[in-house]
Amino acid sequence: MNFQRGRTREEPEINLIPMIDVLLVILIFMMVTTSYAKFSELQINLPQAGGVSAAEQVKPITVAVDASQHYAINNQTVASSEVDSLAASLKSAAGDQTDPTIVINADAKATHQSVINVMEAARRAGYGKITFTTQNQPK
Repeated sequence: MNFQRGRTREEPEINLIPMIDVLLVILIFMMVTTSYAKFSELQINLPQAGGVSAAEQVKPITVAVDASQHYAINNQTVASSEVDSLAASLKSAAGDQTDPTIVINADAKATHQSVINVMEAARRAGYGKITFTTQNQPK
């Protein structure tokens, strides 16, 4: 029983335009997120430089600060804890060094002000290289 005698059957149609739109969005996403940098493939000839190695070793100045605000510069105690006298002691300990490294060994119970006094004395003496020593905690 064919009730549709006069009608021809329509062929199914696949619309490709939405599929192309989705593929273009995926392509754009892949282009944006992909990294194109490949530094390992570059052949680089680095420049060479010759120089004279430093003949003298720069000796750092160690400043110790204990919990009761006593100072020692290069294992020699400093009588006064004033910033100006600390700066003068740092200059005499530096000798002919123009910008020595100041290493601050502060006790864990030392006040912040005592460490700041050493830093201020180094600034007044014209020294900008300051570092601190620490100790690893036992496990």
